[in-house]
Amino acid sequence: MSNILIASDHAGFNLKEQLKPYLEKLGLKVKDLGTYSEERCDYPELAYKLAKEISVGRFKKGILICYTGIGNSIVANRIPGVRASLCFNVKAARLTREHNDSNCLVLGSCFTGNGLAKE
Repeated sequence: MSNILIASDHAGFNLKEQLKPYLEKLGLKVKDLGTYSEERCDYPELAYKLAKEISVGRFKKGILICYTGIGNSIVANRIPGVRASLCFNVKAARLTREHNDSNCLVLGSCFTGNGLAKE
């Protein structure tokens, strides 16, 4: 079973909670790094925590979710070895894996609904 990290801020919490069982049905073991409610929180702390786990090799891939995805992308890409890609459609997500070896998918909850996120 493959492992994957997932984290979100308060604005991405609902999408994260919808994605976790879907990912598990696909056979992935999901480790949720937070947040665990819709209470306001600081996205940089969660993005850093997830990116650091990838950077040190404990996990190979992760998903970050915030309102636009921009902040998470900025934070995660500052960490060595992390190639975080903000994607708004399936084609971009596939291409960034194929051509950039992206290891962190970043989603903006205001642009990405549950159905698109699952694709």
